Amino acid sequence: MHQNIKIIGSLRDSGWESMSIKQEMRKNLLQMIKDNKPLFPGILGYEKTVIPQIVNALLAKHDLILLGLRGQAKTRILRMLVALLDEYMPVIEGTEVNDDPYNPISKYGKEMVARHGDETPIVWVHRSKRYGEKLATPDTSVADLIGDLDPIKAASLKLALASEEVINYGLIPRTNRGIFVINELPDLQPRIQVALLNIMQERDIQIRGFNIRIPLDVSMAFSANPEDYTNRGNIITPLKDRIDSQIITHYPREMDVAIKITEQEAWTRRDESLEIHIPYFYKKILENVAFEARRSEFIDQKSGVSTRMTITAMEQVVSAAERRAVLNGEKGATLRVADLYAMIPALTGKLELVYEGEQEGAVNVAKHLIGKAINTTFKEYFPDPQRRILEGEKNVYEEILNWFSGGNLLEIPEKISDTEYRDKLDKVSGLKQITKTYIQANKNDLYAMMDLVIEALHQNSKIGKDDVDEDRRYTDMLGSMLGDMTGFDDDDYLDV
Repeated sequence: MHQNIKIIGSLRDSGWESMSIKQEMRKNLLQMIKDNKPLFPGILGYEKTVIPQIVNALLAKHDLILLGLRGQAKTRILRMLVALLDEYMPVIEGTEVNDDPYNPISKYGKEMVARHGDETPIVWVHRSKRYGEKLATPDTSVADLIGDLDPIKAASLKLALASEEVINYGLIPRTNRGIFVINELPDLQPRIQVALLNIMQERDIQIRGFNIRIPLDVSMAFSANPEDYTNRGNIITPLKDRIDSQIITHYPREMDVAIKITEQEAWTRRDESLEIHIPYFYKKILENVAFEARRSEFIDQKSGVSTRMTITAMEQVVSAAERRAVLNGEKGATLRVADLYAMIPALTGKLELVYEGEQEGAVNVAKHLIGKAINTTFKEYFPDPQRRILEGEKNVYEEILNWFSGGNLLEIPEKISDTEYRDKLDKVSGLKQITKTYIQANKNDLYAMMDLVIEALHQNSKIGKDDVDEDRRYTDMLGSMLGDMTGFDDDDYLDV
């Protein structure tokens, strides 16, 4: 094992060879491809788009930028690049800039080799320590990234300010022979971006007050949101020109991929003693909320709709079912339509409205999106209630609608037990029969879908609905409309 080697002479005898960071990443990437190992485990939906472009950029030894809207896994992908490094790397003991034992760049490293030669002590650095990251903020300085002189160090060591030993290295030099990432690059002030130009092209840094150039070996990567180009800042043209590869990320394009991402990221397995069942078609409804939001005229599409929204929405929905099961002393629960509306707090904080107004506006938009998602998912399984009925053709929903028009109402309190819930749905004439006709489902899924049929008929204006506190009440559409008018007197409409 190389890690047992403690001095440069033994390292040289072992046959260990020094190579640049980008060559090292390229070597390990090619080996992973040859061994058919997953390159970015847990990153879904990018297999044919983003990941091949990243691989090509790394094989070409490029610095790169991931450009995309919020919640598109940009930072997660960049942090995974560390897996392409060797597990351990030797550095001169005591160095601040990961000095290569064969080619030190700091004054300290050069003096150590000059003084001790092959007896120079070395230590081994794990690849996790070779990754540096900075979230760009307007107050980020050149000293933070590159470095500056340290007068306190000069005074304590009784050195002149011109001495190289009083340099306080910034984040990038400290990541020498590693990967350095700057997130939200446009937020970095232009004058600070200028300080990166030498690193990107000449691969060296200049520190104020010193007539020296320190050669760095670092792989640079960036992330940015297209919105930032106009709202908060810009990437200066010379820096953009020096970034070799620009890779565009995107939101999930297929329903199955979106569902897998949410299943992977959301905290849905809470307590082993309490099982929350999520029917597949309810998962589709939740993802359809995001798909609907990404094409809604009410939502600012420049800001995007983060994948984090569906993850937190799923957790809210599961919490609603969990709370109900605990209140009723039940060992498990299956999602209901009422639970879907529990995701509203997860939506309102993550949706940027085109017209910002009162908070009620965001809540109404969230309800509208949930309703559209329910309707979209429902029509994948059932005939469109809005479809024109041809002469002689039977309306498949007729028995259900007649039940409501006969003066019946369906009232579903949010916290009722599963037994009461099923009893209430069973009373709606024709509901179970039509549900069984169009889907094949177990008992739990069957009642969840029956609930969905009722809500979808309301979304299509076939039956009325009142939300009173935590209760849902479905009635005949005409009766609901007339009920809304009972509070008015005829005299209110007479001209005086």
